[in-house]
Amino acid sequence: MIDKRTVFEIHRLHNSGYSNRAIANHLRVDRETVQKYITNPEPRPKPRKKQPSKLDPYRDEVKIMLQKYPNIKSPVVLQRLKDKGFTGGVGIIRSLLRQLRGESCAREPFIRFESQPGEQMQVDWGHFHSLNYENCSRKLYCLAVIESHSRMLYVHFTHSQKQEALHQGLLDAFHYWGGCPKEIVVDNMMTAVTERVGSLIRFNEQFLDFLRVFKITPRACNVRAPYEKGKVENSIKYIRNNFWPLRNFKDLADVQNQVLGWLSTVANVRIHQTTGQKPVDIFKHDLLMPLPDDFDCRETMSLKVHKDFGIRFDSNIYTVPPWAINKNVIVKADHRRVWVYYKEKTIAVHFRSWSKKKRIELPSHKEQVKKLRAKLYLDEQIRVFLSLGQIAADYLEKLTDANQPVKKTVTRLLSLQDEYGPASLLCALQKALSKKIYGADYIQNILYQEMTPIVNHQPVKLKKKELNSIRLTLPALEEYDALAIKRRKHND
Repeated sequence: MIDKRTVFEIHRLHNSGYSNRAIANHLRVDRETVQKYITNPEPRPKPRKKQPSKLDPYRDEVKIMLQKYPNIKSPVVLQRLKDKGFTGGVGIIRSLLRQLRGESCAREPFIRFESQPGEQMQVDWGHFHSLNYENCSRKLYCLAVIESHSRMLYVHFTHSQKQEALHQGLLDAFHYWGGCPKEIVVDNMMTAVTERVGSLIRFNEQFLDFLRVFKITPRACNVRAPYEKGKVENSIKYIRNNFWPLRNFKDLADVQNQVLGWLSTVANVRIHQTTGQKPVDIFKHDLLMPLPDDFDCRETMSLKVHKDFGIRFDSNIYTVPPWAINKNVIVKADHRRVWVYYKEKTIAVHFRSWSKKKRIELPSHKEQVKKLRAKLYLDEQIRVFLSLGQIAADYLEKLTDANQPVKKTVTRLLSLQDEYGPASLLCALQKALSKKIYGADYIQNILYQEMTPIVNHQPVKLKKKELNSIRLTLPALEEYDALAIKRRKHND
């Protein structure tokens, strides 16, 4: 196309009587061009035939992705479409997303702060909605840790932001890298900074105690100055926009496994926009400080073992061997397992449950309880009590289920039998079973209110005290009845 000035000259010369040849020679254009613009001063170009795009078969899928995640980035869409056979590049995907959103390609400027290899890392928390378990929902948090020079990233997901979760996430990052940098940059979170007045900073003592072991120096950003740790701020956005969309998760372990795969196949092997290199290629492992041996930062507390041979931890019950009932034990937990110690010896290890109000029981613990019950039924006092009949057997079973002191209770019940008689005791036991109350005190109260003690003359006391406490099982009258009927038939 020619400009407006040339079009004006064509019409001026034509109106002055010049021929098309003369106008063409004067303006140095083609005669056909002169004739075209004389006929139509504002010709429109012929519409180009639209060429098919590799992205055409996938446009509807991209629209669906954009509806689910309005802020989705083009590299994420590219990852998903490649699995479906797409062979194009990220450029046409970026153009389509910009077209669907009606965005411009303008970019915001940013400030760069560079560090030497192995000198600094930056950390920050991000909130990623929640995970649903069978009977509850738990908030999900992400701790991002980035080595400032290479942009080598580690991500730790957890259901808590408390002190132990921060320490465990940092420790996992150090093991992932094979060492730790000399400096850590944090914001003013309470697990790192407890107080700040101007330039005076009071760091969290537990945080300092953790860093001391690794010889790391903390540095806190100024208030409302996120650009001072811009690398990790951008990492949280990157995780939110690149890792999180279009994924499904079963539990915390599944989230962590997926993010580890994403780190090794996407995040740490991509060409970083700032450095122009892959983080894994410029990461200097040998310049990191070595890690101490066997460092333990698990969540730790002292708990009591209850009568159901379980401890109450994080809204759940975890069982221990029944011999530990009423003892104080040490419980240590990370996001994978729960350990129980008694006098520095491990007595139980469970996989951690993120549900609530669940009982996590090991089969071996239940078997030990069964063995203890079987041993209990061999006791002479128990056998005497069971000779009272089915009511006594039912009451003994309920006593055991209620975790009452069985031997002590049975001894007191037999004493009440001596005082009130077997029939009165059985009547009281039957009433207690109907009311679902278990214990010698309840039986004694029933007998006291409703029964009159029988006159019981004490026998002669023997020198050996153990002989004075001997009790005999009561005979079963049904056996005598059966024997009498058998003899009567024989005589007939």
